[in-house]
Amino acid sequence: MSIISVQNITKSFKTYKSEWHRVLGWMGVHVAPLIEKTILEDISFEVEPRQAIGLIGQNGAGKSTLLKIISGTMQANAGSVSLNGRVSALLELGMGFNPDMTGRANVWNTAGLMGFDKDQIENVMADIEAFAEIGSYFDEPIRTYSSGMQVRLAFSVATAFRPDILIVDEALSVGDAYFQHKSFARIREFQEQGTTLLLVSHDRASVASLCDRALLIHEGRVAKDGDPEEVLDFYNALVAAREGSKLEQIKGEDGRVRTISGTGEATIENIQLVDENDDDAESLLVGDKAAIIIDVAVKQPIPELVVGYMIKDRLGRAVFGTNSFHTKQILTDLKAGESYRYKFEFDVEIGHGNYSIQVALHQSDSHITKNYEWRDLALTFTVANTKYALFEGTSWIPPKLSIEPLKVKETN
Repeated sequence: MSIISVQNITKSFKTYKSEWHRVLGWMGVHVAPLIEKTILEDISFEVEPRQAIGLIGQNGAGKSTLLKIISGTMQANAGSVSLNGRVSALLELGMGFNPDMTGRANVWNTAGLMGFDKDQIENVMADIEAFAEIGSYFDEPIRTYSSGMQVRLAFSVATAFRPDILIVDEALSVGDAYFQHKSFARIREFQEQGTTLLLVSHDRASVASLCDRALLIHEGRVAKDGDPEEVLDFYNALVAAREGSKLEQIKGEDGRVRTISGTGEATIENIQLVDENDDDAESLLVGDKAAIIIDVAVKQPIPELVVGYMIKDRLGRAVFGTNSFHTKQILTDLKAGESYRYKFEFDVEIGHGNYSIQVALHQSDSHITKNYEWRDLALTFTVANTKYALFEGTSWIPPKLSIEPLKVKETN
């Protein structure tokens, strides 16, 4: 049985000639609006218990509107939402807080609206105060808070009791890095205990690390639903799409979906990962020397060519990337028929595991300006560690450790 069922949700916003016309519309009197803009159109999907879903899409795609409808703070024009469990939502920054009330008073008010009684709130008040870490401001009016402090309090209240469904909309992008780490640790803890997560974020790493499924909302519809890396790659290509561009996804023999996009004025003819002897390499060791070779063919005259790559881990999170714009090796005024070989040499200073390589040909510093060709999962390779002491993580950053005794302070 699904814990969240969204069926045929449609939402539009209307602009009327006057507020009186709007009121008449509410009363059932037919008054034609000046403008009616559809934000969501026929959205349907199911979420199973314990799933973590990342909602992605460009600004204005309707992601936040959809979360508000699911959480019950906004009504759809058509369709239905069914929830099987207690929901906790962290949507707009400080939504529902009274700016003239203290943080403590707002906790009482917000938790009460969430359905908790006096004893339940009293039992977690100290935990909320401790988790928020805002000191004496806890008993000061909300209007004196910074945006980061509001996030701290809002998240602490929303997660004081583990919900069956946790909805988070970008709010955690505000505030300091320390609290972001602390918040994501709590989210992961809830996931391990069975909480279902709906997350809106523009941070690829957050979606890749927290979610086991992603939905791309584009022009008010579900444009893609599936594995986070596949959906994120498709979204990345969609953002850079221009008239005349191709955008396709091909399923490889390993079952992974590769995204290829671009206008085709320059194309990738060959990609190789080689070891220090220039032999093809599918596996490397930590500390090895390697190189990524990219052969490029110019099909039409182009003013500028930048070639780059990104190494990603098994979850699709960026490990390292660069391009010839950043290395200040930009080729200009290229003519049709020219071809070039790019060789990016590097030391394998990453941890053991499975990795993929993303390759791009474009203009300027990123593919957003002009994307000639972009390939996700162009190559895959593994890294093993047989040379060095055991370590964890995706980066090989060996420390130089020194240990010395400290003098014991004398006590009277």
